[in-house]
Amino acid sequence: MIESNAPELRWRGAPLHEALAAATPGLVPAVLAGVIAELPAYAELPDEELRGDITRIIERGMAMVGRMLRNGGVPDPESLNELREDILHRAEEGVPIEAVLNAHNVGVRVAWEHFQAQAGPEDMRALVGIVGLLLRYLREITSVASAVYFQERDTFLADAHAAKQALLSALLAGGDTTDAADRLGMRLAGSYAVLDVEIAAHPDESAPGTNATVARWRKLRRFRAELERRSPQPLLSRLNGHGGVVLLARDDTPDPDRHVHDMVLAAGTAAGADVTVGAVSASVPAIPQAARTAHELRKLAVAAHPPGIYTLDELALDYQLTRPGPARDVLAGKLRAIEDEPDLLDTLRTHLGTGLNRRRTASLLHVHPNTVDYRVRKIAELTGLNPADPTDAAHLRAALVARTPY
Repeated sequence: MIESNAPELRWRGAPLHEALAAATPGLVPAVLAGVIAELPAYAELPDEELRGDITRIIERGMAMVGRMLRNGGVPDPESLNELREDILHRAEEGVPIEAVLNAHNVGVRVAWEHFQAQAGPEDMRALVGIVGLLLRYLREITSVASAVYFQERDTFLADAHAAKQALLSALLAGGDTTDAADRLGMRLAGSYAVLDVEIAAHPDESAPGTNATVARWRKLRRFRAELERRSPQPLLSRLNGHGGVVLLARDDTPDPDRHVHDMVLAAGTAAGADVTVGAVSASVPAIPQAARTAHELRKLAVAAHPPGIYTLDELALDYQLTRPGPARDVLAGKLRAIEDEPDLLDTLRTHLGTGLNRRRTASLLHVHPNTVDYRVRKIAELTGLNPADPTDAAHLRAALVARTPY
């Protein structure tokens, strides 16, 4: 790096900045040609922009280097402000940051090759100075471009997130979706899979010495990223570390419900956690009611079924069991003897969900299999219903369902 008090660099007896200024009219078109030839993102820009803004940026870059030469290697605030504005425009146009950085690298290379080709033995000191100056220039470019692109990305992501949440809220409330959909540049699908999701804990969330909050949000990001990767439209979701609501556009595949089912299973696999989902397919006007039904289905599934994706067809009996009436009260009353025993209720729910697999139940509850055996015996003793008996198990499952809040 050249210090601000460094001696003036000279080229063929004259100050180097004067030599650069004299060479600039020939260097600018050479740099532009190199940028167009090497960088597709620039080759696709309109010719008016290439001959206008991009050419002016190259000229400004040469002028900035010239001022740095006069200032002993220090960039001036005016040049940095101009540079920031130029890079911001490229970011707004969607030019990738790597293309912007590579464009400046092309300019540095063309300028270096120009002076290197003319250098004699007496110019070695100036060439070494040029290398230091150009490295400083590239450092400034990289710093400014990174800051501008991160700022632009954050603004874009914030706007996109707000538009998605506004659209999701409108769909769930049955409101006007026009403005939010327009902000996303998105046409609504003909119908959606309305999902109420519960994501179980990832093993890392309970691992000793592990930050459970970090593990929970990593799980969620993997789940959401997999859905986004597979979704035909921008993903509409409101999720926290434990679950939430997702709307998935139903596409034109021969079996869209199976496609949605596979998407959710893949997202659960990516998250590394069991997923329980209530799912309802609905047209746009029917989404509010579908969301309420999906929420009930998810609660029913969690109450008495293993993880999976459940529709009303699959939980029709459970759904009916939770409707008000004397039969529901009788069923719910079968667990009155253990309603104040959360360990027994959790064990019953988990054990039925694993198909009475004591080792799997013990693993999910983080207890010894013998503890599961003890609790199952206690449940049978207190309720008079033995989970190992098929008929009693059916009554116990129905009782768990009947206890689910309507």
